[in-house]
Amino acid sequence: MVTKYHSASPASLGRGTVTCAGCGGMQAIRQTCRVLGEKTVFVNAAGCMSLLAVYPFTPFHGSWLYTAMASAPAGAQGVRDALDILRDKGEIAPDNDLQVVVLTGDGSAYGMGLSATSGALDRQLDFLYLCYDNEGYGNTGQQTSAATPHAAHTATCRGLEGLAGVKKDLFAIWAAHDPVYLATVIASYPNDLARKIEKAKQLRGPRLIIALAPCPTGWGFDPRYTTTIGKLAVDTGIWPLKEYRDGQVVHTHIPAQRLPVEQYLKRQQRFAHLFEPQRNDVVLGELQAEVDHYWDGVTP
Repeated sequence: MVTKYHSASPASLGRGTVTCAGCGGMQAIRQTCRVLGEKTVFVNAAGCMSLLAVYPFTPFHGSWLYTAMASAPAGAQGVRDALDILRDKGEIAPDNDLQVVVLTGDGSAYGMGLSATSGALDRQLDFLYLCYDNEGYGNTGQQTSAATPHAAHTATCRGLEGLAGVKKDLFAIWAAHDPVYLATVIASYPNDLARKIEKAKQLRGPRLIIALAPCPTGWGFDPRYTTTIGKLAVDTGIWPLKEYRDGQVVHTHIPAQRLPVEQYLKRQQRFAHLFEPQRNDVVLGELQAEVDHYWDGVTP
């Protein structure tokens, strides 16, 4: 495991790294690290955040392990097993045990690593899984992933109406495994994020967090507006904040009066083709109807 020791507080995670300006994923990870503290092992699948490390250093205050894109949950199994053996032998005290945290982007979580994640959930692995979801393969040029939303333009989908498919419902797939805890978060709502990470920290077993990660370079917006874009994702109802526990889904934030989805879409270049050279009311109507249908089934 590669570790960097220094005296700065966990709030400094991400300073001086090579992530893009305004990275929504980095916002969520920094807030998560503030709650988890230093007793962590981050098992980092290949992706945007694997660029944080410059051997032999990382910005994480605990330990950091790099894995191939599809293998992070398997790597977490090995780390967790090793820690359990050391604890059982008395070589580490229980209060010196570490949280095992898987860190992946949506390319791994929604696609390449889904099989390994399913296996880890079946084994009831004691780990926390954090997916930063920037809705594309951001590290290699924002190609389409299984998390790319309907009608979005990506580097590999430039049709007149954008992506014909729809975003995979990873929350539902993970919930079908009945994990100990599952939640959606976004850094633009930091209190909600911190409360959920704190709750997950206190539990044992599979705990999974999906963080929507507004991506200035991949989505096409000025980095200064990352927090604004994140708030619009929630306030338009496109990104529901919710959690799963004991077989029940509870929404932790229900917009009092949802904004039209186009207020979120028109701030991003990846949806510009829906507004210019002429407005595509058909596709915009489809996107609004999809969000309305979702919230029609939510009980306040």
